Amino acid sequence: VQLQASGGGLVQAGESLRLSCAGSGRTFASYAIGWFRRAPGKEREFVAAISWSGGSIYYADSVKDRFTISREYGKNTAYLLMNSLKPEDTAVYYCAAASQTEVVAELYDYWGQGTQVTVSS
Repeated sequence: VQLQASGGGLVQAGESLRLSCAGSGRTFASYAIGWFRRAPGKEREFVAAISWSGGSIYYADSVKDRFTISREYGKNTAYLLMNSLKPEDTAVYYCAAASQTEVVAELYDYWGQGTQVTVSS
């Protein structure tokens, strides 16, 4: 499966963005989708994940209650709605696909190219 992340941009603190992860192939619906981010000078970190069915969802503590992950099967697309953005959310965001819902990046098989999110104070 191929993934294409989009929707990043420059926003002010407190504003919102919605990232999209478009998947190709008929098997997209059978994969769990995760979002990760890498800030400058920092390690890649888990943000959110959703199971293939949408029945299981996980968030990092740092984004819980602000970010919402979802998926739309008819469009082969997953989303990450980011509300109340903070400067510390600034990072390159990546979507990834795995056979199981995981929070560990190394367990994901397919990765998108990343989209930059910059939050100014």
